[in-house]
Amino acid sequence: MGKFLHVRADALGRLKTSFSGTKMERTMSEFLPTEAMNASREVFSRLKSSIGSRIRGKDEAIDNVLICLAAGGHALIEDLPGVGKTTLAYCLAKAMRSDFKRIQFTSDLLPSDVTGVSIYDEQEKTFVFKKGPIFSNIVLADEINRATPKTQSSLLEVMDHGRVTIDGETHSVGDPFIVLATQNPVDYEGTFPLPESQMDRFLMRLHMGYPSVENELEILSSEHSGYDNLEFADPVGPEEIVAIRDTVSKVYLEQSILEYIMNIITATRTESEFKAGISVRGSLSLKVASQARALYFGRDFVIPEDVGMVSTAVLSHRLNLRRPSSDAIEERRLVEGIVSRILAVVPQPK
Repeated sequence: MGKFLHVRADALGRLKTSFSGTKMERTMSEFLPTEAMNASREVFSRLKSSIGSRIRGKDEAIDNVLICLAAGGHALIEDLPGVGKTTLAYCLAKAMRSDFKRIQFTSDLLPSDVTGVSIYDEQEKTFVFKKGPIFSNIVLADEINRATPKTQSSLLEVMDHGRVTIDGETHSVGDPFIVLATQNPVDYEGTFPLPESQMDRFLMRLHMGYPSVENELEILSSEHSGYDNLEFADPVGPEEIVAIRDTVSKVYLEQSILEYIMNIITATRTESEFKAGISVRGSLSLKVASQARALYFGRDFVIPEDVGMVSTAVLSHRLNLRRPSSDAIEERRLVEGIVSRILAVVPQPK
């Protein structure tokens, strides 16, 4: 990846220098084992290398998807058609040795088409549960806002807890599990905007944007286009992702970093241009995303930059303006601008 920081030898010294005078000090038992750090670095490098070989000039989007995967969250990729949203999801699936399902959301899609249904078995004289496509490690929910609210709501439990309840019985979808949803922010004809409760289930909202002229010329001159017959030489196993997620939860957060996160959250709750501020789920999401970013860039402790760099992707889709704009893209820009202003005003730990 070329950006990983090697900090094991002097991590304690750096930490004390960065946060001198704070109330808490880190003990040696709170450092992650070198083996866990090296394993995480190697897995991230393989994933980034595989995906980056097919998606040019979108390092930030790739980084955020992998951070989202490491944090155990879900991602909403919102952008115009044809800029690589679905390709990114397919590349992630192929870079992992895991189950992958694509669900094309339409207005006639039923909840049972997503989660599964119980069917009566004449031979067994009992109902047998037939799993839906949501039972997979990676699920691409394509054009999610074209499904009805009833079908959209079928994702709430599984995105929150990794399980589905049908006829009183609970079924786990397995681990790791991530939903990558796409939607077009411009074409709203025949769509059903995602409610706040659904948006809150996504750890991040990402957008791809157009590639640079150089990158698009490279795409045009490439022999490979799309994702048909896409294969990578060294895919990552699901057990490696599970191990990374366990490591993320152990990444150290100094007290002043927690206070910094809380100050950002509080600022959204007092901002007059927002209808409401960030929920507790949102503050927990910002915490775990910051931990995942720290590990992604080779550190076993969070610095203020980690919090700042993920804040827009984690917070902006959870916030709505008191005076909404009729243009969805313009409203997204306004919300992200206010979040950036909050980040510029809230003092960072020294």
